[in-house]
Amino acid sequence: QVTLVESGGGLVQTGDSLRLSCAASGSTFSRYYIGWFRQAPGEERVFVGSVSYGGDLAEYADSVKDRFTISRDNAKNMVYLQMNKLKPEDTAVYYCAASRARGTYWDHDYPYWGQGTQVTVAS
Repeated sequence: QVTLVESGGGLVQTGDSLRLSCAASGSTFSRYYIGWFRQAPGEERVFVGSVSYGGDLAEYADSVKDRFTISRDNAKNMVYLQMNKLKPEDTAVYYCAASRARGTYWDHDYPYWGQGTQVTVAS
């Protein structure tokens, strides 16, 4: 089992950058596929991106491709979501999630979740 804690959210302006962190503890971190999801007010939680066990493969939703980058440092049990050129529509609570199985785009495939961190992008 793994415990996840997100940090780094906040209020930024359109066009700014922000880096979210996801700290893991409790199990061998490199055995987990990590996904990032977000949930805007009144909307369902949606896939943002994912990173493979060793960090060599990252996938992204079309809405964030070329603006967001996911990386991980297994030695530090950390995953990062670098968000550039932020837009008001990126405003949401951001969650990291972990799965022993290869990650998918669906939140129900990830058993372990952090508590989320709020990102607000002002226009």
